[in-house]
Amino acid sequence: MTTATESDRGYESKHRALWALGDYTSVATEVVARLGPVLVQASRIGAGDRVLDVAAGAGNVAIPAALTGADVVASDLCPELLDRGRAIARTRGVTLSWLEANAEALPCDSDEFDAVLSCIGVMFAPHHQLAADELVRVCRPSGVIGLISWTPEGFIGQMFATMKPYAAAPPPGAQPAPMWGNPDHVRGLLSDRITDFTAQRRVLRVDRFGDGAAFRDYFKVNYGPTIATYRGIADQPDRVEALDAQLAELGDRHLAGSSAMEWEYLLVTARKR
Repeated sequence: MTTATESDRGYESKHRALWALGDYTSVATEVVARLGPVLVQASRIGAGDRVLDVAAGAGNVAIPAALTGADVVASDLCPELLDRGRAIARTRGVTLSWLEANAEALPCDSDEFDAVLSCIGVMFAPHHQLAADELVRVCRPSGVIGLISWTPEGFIGQMFATMKPYAAAPPPGAQPAPMWGNPDHVRGLLSDRITDFTAQRRVLRVDRFGDGAAFRDYFKVNYGPTIATYRGIADQPDRVEALDAQLAELGDRHLAGSSAMEWEYLLVTARKR
């Protein structure tokens, strides 16, 4: 397990607070819920498998995996999200374990799990190689590593690019989350420790938002990174107005007169050597 420095712990605290902002569970359950079952199916999770969901949020992958009969641990840095996940699991009548944990320093044994999964989760760990090393470490030999990440070129990647000029500078060494949506980047992180690497670009059809302004306003209320960006410029009304316009334009461009957007993501599966 990787040991965190004082600066790492400071950033971990900020990162935990970021994802507690707003209501990410609403995003997970109302907008992107279909991604969890996609990853469970692609990773061929079944009864008796020992599964770790890394950066699980409220359990978009963990709960569908548990419904197959797998023995699942859902880990996340943010305890508020884990609490929401527990509540959702209870309503669905499914039992699994919930673990507060940093994706870059998992409190798990090496070779512990048959499958290690993450759906638009581990991509937000700031130090990509540390997080990738942990994914590989806790997976047993011949076990499955399965990932879904937003691509840099897709809608969410473009949203982060739009917000970047307005957002606080990341800490030294932090890497952009959408890089996990680049297959060459992910292949390099996992290196020769894996086999059977596959990477597919797919799209999630999102029909929740009538126009770009509706998308923007929903994310301003519910999505931690967007909330944090706006808070950082709250005393600069001209910049708030500019970001408002740019995010609404982005949403309108991706709707393009349609009733739905298509959000591109990268689906990766591999096996540990």
